[in-house]
Amino acid sequence: MKFSLQSISYFAFLILFAACAGSKKIHQPNDTPVVQETPAPKPSGENPVTTPSDQPETLPLFTAPSREMRGVWIATVANIDWPSSGNDSFEKQKMDFLQILDFYHQRNFNAVFVQVRAAGDAFYPSELAPWSKFLTGKEGQSPKTSMDPLKWMIQAAHERGMEFHAWLNPYRATFNLDTKELSPKHDYFRHPDWMITYGTKRYYNPGLPAVQNHIANIVKEIVQKYDVDGIHFDDYFYPYKIKGLEFADQNAYRQHGRGSSLADWRRQNVDQLIRKTSEIIDSEKPWVAFGVSPFGVWRNNSQDPRGSATKAGQTNYDDLYADPLVWIKNGWVDYIAPQVYWSMDHDAASYRTLLKWWSDKAQDIPIYIGNGSYKVRNDGDEAWTSTFELPNQVAYARTIPGVEGNVFFRARSLMGNNRDVANLLLQNVYATPALAPSQKILSDVMSNIEPEISSKHLSARGLQLQISNAYLSKEVVLYGYNNAGRWELVENLRTSGSFDGETFVFNHPAIQNYPFLAIGFLGNYGELSQLKIWKP
Repeated sequence: MKFSLQSISYFAFLILFAACAGSKKIHQPNDTPVVQETPAPKPSGENPVTTPSDQPETLPLFTAPSREMRGVWIATVANIDWPSSGNDSFEKQKMDFLQILDFYHQRNFNAVFVQVRAAGDAFYPSELAPWSKFLTGKEGQSPKTSMDPLKWMIQAAHERGMEFHAWLNPYRATFNLDTKELSPKHDYFRHPDWMITYGTKRYYNPGLPAVQNHIANIVKEIVQKYDVDGIHFDDYFYPYKIKGLEFADQNAYRQHGRGSSLADWRRQNVDQLIRKTSEIIDSEKPWVAFGVSPFGVWRNNSQDPRGSATKAGQTNYDDLYADPLVWIKNGWVDYIAPQVYWSMDHDAASYRTLLKWWSDKAQDIPIYIGNGSYKVRNDGDEAWTSTFELPNQVAYARTIPGVEGNVFFRARSLMGNNRDVANLLLQNVYATPALAPSQKILSDVMSNIEPEISSKHLSARGLQLQISNAYLSKEVVLYGYNNAGRWELVENLRTSGSFDGETFVFNHPAIQNYPFLAIGFLGNYGELSQLKIWKP
């Protein structure tokens, strides 16, 4: 939510400012304090006579339903998820993106992680990188639209109550070695000294301070310009090793090694990027979450007694020179999303084993498990032929302390021929909607705010509310009291999506079936306000 809205009063501005002033680094439990509303009793005479209709109705206690991350990665590199082609019209690309959003929204997912930087490029107008060929067909060429594609994608996700996390590949500079495909504005031409060729791709040299600052500034540009909910790095730090090839960073090591071993120096370089990125986000918009999805194995216990009981051929620490335990210890990430792309009982890397290991190591940092949905019916491991492998993984993850949800790689993998697996997720583990996890703040401003409903109208078409103080919030959230005696999320709408800032239309088809409804606000960090509870 932007703070430059001229329509809000000075007092409201102070409230908003205070709500965003806290620290975001402490995890908040899922359930909020119980709220109860009881109508005032009727005045009684000297000898009152009561009948059932005279008894004040006690509204049900409110206990917030559990939150969890239900995300999906939308990969743009090589057009593997979206867009289908960089040569498609932007109207066709919009339709394809909405198809993905609607597919997952209808199955109660609540977040998308969209790759906006795939290989030294950008899916948005940038001063620091050329337009991506995966979006426009030719690198550096503007899309044939007056719209800002990233702004439009964020709005489309928010209209569906889904978070939008901007996913960046920080170090991959090119997807192949053909320089004719590159824009003159690509860093290969602007800063050739930053580049290292390794295998069939080029990479930014992580050991150069200028490279670290450049990537941090790319993050700054996105956070400043766009209403993203998060910044997300994937597992590509130093590249996965190719047998017989050395990563040619010796000159940078001699200049900047500071007496460390080569391996320690490389890990320190990645640490510096993570730290700088975290600091920039906190200084610009501290409510924007920063997370990383590292490779699923930190180290094998054959290499380190602190490692997992696995036999991975490559590991974060020894091969990618990434040490998530350092980032967790220093509070540089708001969550960690390890890519545990193996089946439940895989011989070399068991899903069960790795979830318990990450749970033990994550301290107070939330864990979102990365699930390998791309392996369904497409892997040598026979376990992936079962339609229940993914639903079972999600159900098992819920039993592990500290695990607060799942993110699936990748979007198209559960569409088409694997739609039945996506439907099983809906039927078995995602039957009702859920909010994404919140982040605790030191400020308690939101807890003192209650929605002021000036009018409400319920019909077969949905519920329309007029909320005069909605501008104090980031989202308006509707809950319903179900037949099992529990509150459940019905729908959440972004305040910015209201045409006048006060009118909100909830069109969930089951609204009329709830005996009680409750409305609340969410702040920038996902914190919940006081609830307004009523009987329709």
